[in-house]
Amino acid sequence: MVSSRGPPRARPTDMTTPGPLLPPYGVVVGVLLHLVVYLVAVLYSYAEQLFLEKDDNKIKKQDAPSLCDLHCCKDGPIRNGLIGQKPPPINPERLKDFGEEDYLNGDVKTWGMKIVSRNEELLRDALSCIPQSSSRTSLSSCNKLIRFEDISAAAFKIQCGIQKTPCMYSRLSKQYGMDIYLKKEFLQYTGSVKERGVCYLLTSLPQDQQRKGVIVASDSNFSMAVAYHASELRIPVFVIMSTSTSPARVKMCREYGAMVISYGATAKDSQMHARRLAQENGYLYLEEEDSAVYLSGLGTVGLEVYEQVPKLDAVIFPAGGHCGLLAGSAAALKHLNPHIAIIGVESESFPVLQQSLKAGHPTEDQACSNHHFYGGKKTDYSFGDVSGLCFGSNSLQLTGKLVDKVVAVREENILISMLRLLEYERATVDAEGAIGLAAVVAGKLPELKGKRVAIVLCSGNLELHLMQECIGRALALDNRVCRFSFVLSDCPGDISKLLEILAREEARVLDIKQERVFVTSELFTVEVICTVETRDKIHTAQLRNALLERYPTATLTER
Repeated sequence: MVSSRGPPRARPTDMTTPGPLLPPYGVVVGVLLHLVVYLVAVLYSYAEQLFLEKDDNKIKKQDAPSLCDLHCCKDGPIRNGLIGQKPPPINPERLKDFGEEDYLNGDVKTWGMKIVSRNEELLRDALSCIPQSSSRTSLSSCNKLIRFEDISAAAFKIQCGIQKTPCMYSRLSKQYGMDIYLKKEFLQYTGSVKERGVCYLLTSLPQDQQRKGVIVASDSNFSMAVAYHASELRIPVFVIMSTSTSPARVKMCREYGAMVISYGATAKDSQMHARRLAQENGYLYLEEEDSAVYLSGLGTVGLEVYEQVPKLDAVIFPAGGHCGLLAGSAAALKHLNPHIAIIGVESESFPVLQQSLKAGHPTEDQACSNHHFYGGKKTDYSFGDVSGLCFGSNSLQLTGKLVDKVVAVREENILISMLRLLEYERATVDAEGAIGLAAVVAGKLPELKGKRVAIVLCSGNLELHLMQECIGRALALDNRVCRFSFVLSDCPGDISKLLEILAREEARVLDIKQERVFVTSELFTVEVICTVETRDKIHTAQLRNALLERYPTATLTER
């Protein structure tokens, strides 16, 4: 019997052959990772060594924020593009010790700024004019003429600290037959164009001098600008004012952040005291001079005017006293367009610039240094300086080379231009701010009829009592306010009849007085002095004729 299972199967034999001798997968990954880490470490070490060698070749600077970061970001509310934090209060008893690290508790910081552009070397040349030693008390050693590149560098550096003011078309254009654009520099935080030069000057100081501080001795717009910007830039600042300085000016300067010290009865005494403090304590004594750095900052006005008003024919600047604005802006405008006419305006009472151009060197006019209208203790339109010349050779040389015309105007024209700006532009400016428009008001520039003209309103610091006096005088000069005197019988109803005539002629009565004792007329008469407001010169003449018809002895008080 045959079995159904078939023949028996042969047992399989072990035919396994040895495979390739390779390490496990995890071992390979680990080796590769170690290799990558090693290469990264080598490259990092090599790069770090290169950077260290490069840093060793540079000047070590303190770790501080840049100027734009300082102005435009943290540490307090932003005001006019600047931070609001003020330096700590200064104890007057520790005046000589101010600036030491232990007293300041390290709160005074300094910084440096590098301009990454082709103007870096030009700016460095300008900064080399700043004195490096604390024994140097002014900037008069910087006597080189400015270039357009210097002004461009200044515009870049102060762009975060200075307001770019508008240059707007004026409603006065139709009245005077030309396209007038007003550059409103009185809108700067301290109300003056001098902020531009001061800001560039302070930011260009060496770090060591920034730590020691600066000192000024006047109550001018220049001192106000130094007080404000030095405080904002964390630079210790001292302002020495005479005891006769207006309390409002002293208060304002303290609010800007400066330490104000009242010393001496005159400005000369204050300046001598400030120079002595600067020499003893290492402060930098600043005064308004025509250094290249200061002029470059002021020249940025010309750059902005050229950018804001296309196809300009002429630009009018104030020219009296420190004519740095005229000289610096002329350098910028003439470089951009040599065909733009640059015109300077000064007062007929103090034609210092015209005299200096004729003489070929700066002249001095001490008569204007204490004039309430132009300088001294009232406003900052100073044509003279107690300590010396009105301006330096740099400004005079640039003015003689680049300025096309210098005209002089009367004080009456300045007052009327202040009135026009207040009425038509709602702009409250002082004599320095209004003198440019005064040349147009006086008809001194007939060649500008039908052309496009920019006028720089550079200052608006006018004290209240002086503003009231100036506006009242301007209204009288403009035949808008007049005064009549009459001799009437002292009977009931005579004054009412006079008022009826004034009402019929649409004159507004401002004041009326009656004098019964100190009169030279017959008894039982009264002298009536009446001050009225009229529309214009024609209306004043009509009113005078109506009063003369009723009162033949009436007289008009001449202004």
